[in-house]
Amino acid sequence: MSVLSGKKVLLGITGGIAAYKTPLLVRALVKKGAEVKVVMTPSALDFVTPLTLSTLSQNPVLSSFTAEGNSDHPQWNNHVELALWADLFLIAPATSNTLSSMAQARCNNLLLACYLSAQCPVYIAPAMDLDMYAHPANLANMEKLVSFGNYIFPAQEGFLASGLEGKGRMMEPDDIVVSLEENLQAKAPLNGNTVLITAGPTHEAIDPVRFIGNHSSGKMGYALAEEAAILGANVILISGPTALSAAHHNITLVPVISAADMHAAVFNHYASVDIAIAAAAVADFKPITSANQKIKKQSGPPEIHLTSTVDILAQMGKEKQQQFLVGFALETENELENAKGKCLRKNLDAIVLNSLNDKDAGFGGSHNKITYIRKDDTFVDFDLKPKSAVSKDIFTQILNAL
Repeated sequence: MSVLSGKKVLLGITGGIAAYKTPLLVRALVKKGAEVKVVMTPSALDFVTPLTLSTLSQNPVLSSFTAEGNSDHPQWNNHVELALWADLFLIAPATSNTLSSMAQARCNNLLLACYLSAQCPVYIAPAMDLDMYAHPANLANMEKLVSFGNYIFPAQEGFLASGLEGKGRMMEPDDIVVSLEENLQAKAPLNGNTVLITAGPTHEAIDPVRFIGNHSSGKMGYALAEEAAILGANVILISGPTALSAAHHNITLVPVISAADMHAAVFNHYASVDIAIAAAAVADFKPITSANQKIKKQSGPPEIHLTSTVDILAQMGKEKQQQFLVGFALETENELENAKGKCLRKNLDAIVLNSLNDKDAGFGGSHNKITYIRKDDTFVDFDLKPKSAVSKDIFTQILNAL
């Protein structure tokens, strides 16, 4: 999964010949999982059609302050709302005229109004003839835009529309997307951090075909792993048996079966991680002995003697050094007090409480309703949400603490 996945990208297109490449840019962004909206300058309409861009982006394309086709009752295209919608604003191609207007805060079209209203990171891919690109006034405008915090993708060498050859070509669409990913990754809040997450159930063997386990699907742990990866972390996901897969390239999946397997995997990595989240539902008990062959039912119900499994989270708390350690508590009674007690006993920095008493939350489902409890006993209640959204809430709390 790309760092662009789920990002809202506002693409600004200006009136340069390189605008003919923007359908490829829209397609590449959408393929990475981004939601794309396009705003064009009036002159950009001479080079690429809104129909093509709207088809590829699956969103209307805007080029004026009022909605087209409503001359009797014009509707305003709200540039402020559009600018605030975006997670990032990419202007490609950016002509010399547009760069000058941006640098001087001249606002004579919808794209420039969006730029001057934007609160998100702005990325610019210039495109023009070589002498125009190298002109001191143009270079000064780009330098000023960089001083504002904008990021400029350098123009490329090659053949230009004028027939000349030199520096001025817009960076190729695929290269723009790669550069965007690299830039966003470098700026991600967990870039350079390693996050260990345990997920799913453990299976404790009775015989080769039967086990003691629980109903954990692993969805919460996998959602946390995806969110950590999106935030820039290198993620070690230690997972019990599930039907899930981890898509993000920053996630290293370590499959395990039993609590003993999970214990070994955790402490193979734990000393070097920055954040650890124990979201797995580790079985509390296991058979003292496991049969080597399938137990035949003709023999009658077997007598199974149980012993406790290793308490992985308690040992993580005991050996905690630099790690920020978060546990999970699934409770059915006295939920808040039991979770607070677990947080204290196991030396956690925080604990996430979810209750089986909350309808549609907990094991197996795609939603969860949590309370995030800090080690100082303060806590935050959250509404029922998809587990992907719950993972964002959890990492927001972790990042605030860090």
